[in-house]
Amino acid sequence: MSDNQLLEVIERYLNGEMKADERKKFEVLRKENAEVDGKVVEHKLFTNLLKQYGERVELETRLNAIHDEIDVHTLKENLMVHPVWIVQLWRNHHSKISVAASVAIFGVLVSLWSTGKLNTGDNTNIVELKNKVDRLDKSNTNLSRSINAIKSEKGKSTVVDKYSATATGFAITADGLIATNYHVVDGANAVSVQNADGESYKAEVLYTEPQHDIAILKIIDKSFTGLKTVPYTFKRAESNIAEQISTYGYPDGFPAYSPGSLSSLVGQNGDSVHYKVTIPINPGNSGGPLWDSKGNVIGITDAKQSQIEGEHFAIKIRYLLNAIKNIPADSLDNKVLLNKKNTLAGLSEAQKTEKTKNFVFMVKVYN
Repeated sequence: MSDNQLLEVIERYLNGEMKADERKKFEVLRKENAEVDGKVVEHKLFTNLLKQYGERVELETRLNAIHDEIDVHTLKENLMVHPVWIVQLWRNHHSKISVAASVAIFGVLVSLWSTGKLNTGDNTNIVELKNKVDRLDKSNTNLSRSINAIKSEKGKSTVVDKYSATATGFAITADGLIATNYHVVDGANAVSVQNADGESYKAEVLYTEPQHDIAILKIIDKSFTGLKTVPYTFKRAESNIAEQISTYGYPDGFPAYSPGSLSSLVGQNGDSVHYKVTIPINPGNSGGPLWDSKGNVIGITDAKQSQIEGEHFAIKIRYLLNAIKNIPADSLDNKVLLNKKNTLAGLSEAQKTEKTKNFVFMVKVYN
């Protein structure tokens, strides 16, 4: 098989275009051939870099356009007596800043790919890209501060928009990394998480893998001081059919425990990414943890897949573990260290739920 042919196969594999038997054969090939597996990992990282760079370029273009439209000092003089106008201004431009146009991104990526400007082996380009991203982040922050300053002038309180949807997420680490589903945060302008005590924290989308419906959030709120040691571990090996399982999440915005069993090791039409489970997975359960009887996390509940003929599914945890490894190092303040000691084994279901509830969050999405 030539390099070009292998590349085409890898793209079909990552895009989920293979049939179940073909995918299974390719996964066996990956295990047996380290070179092929390395090319899969390398291609996945490269396509993620392309996507992230395209999003940054589009966002920078939109920010520049907004800067050209807005004269902050003039607005401060003209709109101070019209607080309703100020709120509307923020809502309109906040949406513009946050949403990246997929068509424009695609055009940028094609252009960069064809000209070879995104060679991942080119250290000069990588440094230039990092500097541009840093400048873009500062520009975005300064614009937000300027508009917030107008709204807060003369004691006017900042208006907080009500969140438009809720789902579930769970702690990966004690320093604020949260796992949830990609479809939960897809297109969101802002995200926050709320713990069992009702305390909300501002968060950001740190990393996503849409092909596996996985998103990793990071709590960035200054009031967040960290969690205690995560009490559960993550089980990479597949579980067994008929094994007793449970989940805890926020269907309808309220905490709920649900027990069940593992009914199949594959999802719809032989999909190897998902387990089939007997637990009802409602929209608010999206992104919740799926535990085995010993308290190991074995999956992520997936309400999007549960819309298929009333069946219910969960993403296998090994895909989350792979996503964690794929997070760009420069996106992290610290190396991700997963807990290796399970302190839930031997506890009753009520005791496990009590011990884990502070590590499961309601995810609030703002559009």
